[in-house]
Amino acid sequence: MDVVRRLVEVRPDFFAGRSADLERAIPIGEFIWQSSGLSNAYMVVTRAGRVIINTGMGHEAPRHRQLFDAVCAGPTPYIVLTQGHVDHVGGVALFREPGTKLVAQRNLPLCQRDDQRIKQVRESQAGIWFGEALAAARRPQDSPATAAAAPPLQDVPVADVSFEDRCDFELGGMRFELHAVPGGETIDSCAVWLPQHRILFSGNMFGPLFPHFPNFNTIRGDRYRFVEPYLESLRRVRALEPELLITGHFEPIAGRELIRACFDRLEQAVDYVHRRTLEGMNAGRDIWTLMREVRLPPELYVGEGYGKVSWAVRTIWEQYMGWFKAQATSELYPTQPREVHGELVALAGPEAVIARGRAWLEAGDPERAMLLAEAALAHDGRSQSAQRLARDANRALLERSGGGNFWEAGWLRTQIRRLEQDMQA
Repeated sequence: MDVVRRLVEVRPDFFAGRSADLERAIPIGEFIWQSSGLSNAYMVVTRAGRVIINTGMGHEAPRHRQLFDAVCAGPTPYIVLTQGHVDHVGGVALFREPGTKLVAQRNLPLCQRDDQRIKQVRESQAGIWFGEALAAARRPQDSPATAAAAPPLQDVPVADVSFEDRCDFELGGMRFELHAVPGGETIDSCAVWLPQHRILFSGNMFGPLFPHFPNFNTIRGDRYRFVEPYLESLRRVRALEPELLITGHFEPIAGRELIRACFDRLEQAVDYVHRRTLEGMNAGRDIWTLMREVRLPPELYVGEGYGKVSWAVRTIWEQYMGWFKAQATSELYPTQPREVHGELVALAGPEAVIARGRAWLEAGDPERAMLLAEAALAHDGRSQSAQRLARDANRALLERSGGGNFWEAGWLRTQIRRLEQDMQA
C-alpha cells in the first residue's frame, strides 16, 4: 500500500487533537515532552536545563507549564518559537525566567503587526471555526488574586534573539540549529533541528496535518502564501534527512524513509498543481474552469484536510493575475451581481427560482442549487422555502465533501446551524 496514503488515512481531523490526553506531559523518546492543546508545546530537557519550543495559547499555558514543571522544573535558558501565530506564542510570558532568551526568526514583529491590523475582523471570522477557543482566551481569571499573579492571557512577545536565516546554540551538550523556512504558514516560520538525534521540529510549516496539501490561502483570514517559498523551505528541511518529525499538532512521524517519501510527494504534488495552473492560464482557461479541472493524479495523492487543490488553484491564479478576472465590466466596480439578485428573483418569481434550485439539487448539482438559494434569500431573507433550499444545498455540499476538509466542513456546518435557527425563529 502507498505509505503516504496510509499515513494520511490514519491522521486525525483538527478537532480530534483536542481530545488527546491533557492531564500529563507525553514523552517523546528520552528527553522530549509534549503538552497537547489547541496547538502543542514541547520541552527538550538537557543537562543544563530545558528548552521550550512554542508555548501554546495564553489560556492553555498554565497547564503546559504545570505539566512540564512536573517533569523538569527548569531552569529555562531558551524559549524558541517556530512561528508567530497566537496559538504558538501566547504563553511566552508565563515561561520566561530571569535570563531566559526568547529566540525567533526576525520577521516575528511583521507577523504580529499584521495580526494587529486585522485583529477585529479576523477574530470575528475565525470564530466560525475557533469560537470555543477564542471564548476561553477571553475568559476572566477565577479571582482577583490569581489575575494579579497571572501573565496576560495572550502574550505578544518580543524576541531577545532574532535571526535571518539560521541560528545555532548549545545547551547541556545538546546542539540546536534553527533554520528559517518562510514558505510555511508565516514569513517568520522556523524549523528546529537537533542534529545529534536527527529530530526536526517543523512547527506548522507544513500545516497542522501531515502530509496534506498546503493551505496557500486561509478562509479564516491571512495573507496569501506562495508556492516557490514553500518548495524551497521543504527542500531545505528534506536535505537534513530527519528520522523523527515533530509538527505543531498531533503525534510525531517516525522513520527516515517514510518522512522522505512524504516530503517527495508533497513537493511533486505542489509543483504539479503550480505547473498545471500556469499552463491552463496561458491556454486561456478561466479561473473557475481550472478550479474544476486541475486535480492530482492518483500517484501524487496527498491529504486535503486543511488545504485544498481547487483553492490552491484559485490562489495561484490570483497571485499571478490579481483580482480582475476579465470576464465582466462589473468586476471593476463596487456594485456586484449579488446586489441585484433580489430584483431578478422578483422578476422571475421566487417560487420559480426556488423550484429550479430544488431541481438542480435533486439532479446532483448542489453548487447551482446554492446559487439560486442565495439569490432567493437576497429577495426575501425570511422565506422558509428559500432557507430550506439553502440548508439542503449546504447539507449536500457537506455530504459530497465527506467532511474531510476542516475549513470547508466548518463553514458548511455553521451555515446549516444558522439556517435551521432562522427557520425556527
